[in-house]
Amino acid sequence: MGDLELKGETSMKYVSLLAAVLLFLSACSGNHDYAPKPRGYYRIPFPKKEYQDYAAGCPYAFTYPKYAFIEPDKKRGAKPCWINMQFPRFNATLHLSYQPITSKKEFNQLVEDARTFAFKHTVKATSIDEGIIHYTDKKVYGIYYTIDGNAASSAQFFLTDSVHNYIRGALYFNTEPRLDSIQPVLSFIKQDMAVMIKSFKWK
Repeated sequence: MGDLELKGETSMKYVSLLAAVLLFLSACSGNHDYAPKPRGYYRIPFPKKEYQDYAAGCPYAFTYPKYAFIEPDKKRGAKPCWINMQFPRFNATLHLSYQPITSKKEFNQLVEDARTFAFKHTVKATSIDEGIIHYTDKKVYGIYYTIDGNAASSAQFFLTDSVHNYIRGALYFNTEPRLDSIQPVLSFIKQDMAVMIKSFKWK
């Protein structure tokens, strides 16, 4: 009786092992071609590219998208003509801070500050590129900083006439920065920032 039970138990183990081997071999068989899937994003419904003019009581004017709205900067320490361009659909804000230029020394400091603010994101950024902005006919000059990676700010710039006026812009998403998830939205907003910069003029 004992030998019979032992043989039955051994037989069951053999059957289980054989089934496992057959299952493994069937999984490995066949000529399947595997390739990495391309990076995908959630489908995001983007608004139509329509624009409007901003020309409030400040020494500058520009064109901006209709899906955004502009409000005064309400933070402590904000100065006149500091404004925020809000992109509520994308949970992002373009902060614009204006400063009148009173001396060559102050102008140099403002330009250096813009560079410092951009490069403080070096810790999280994979790269920071500088692009020259130069519209001689409108006396609009500046530098555009493209900040790649998971930095808090993805794009910054400053515009000036080099004599009287200076304005700095910084784009922030109001969420934890993850470039993989915000890339399509970032590209969309950057297109409208380019429109804004090209249309920018001093009053």
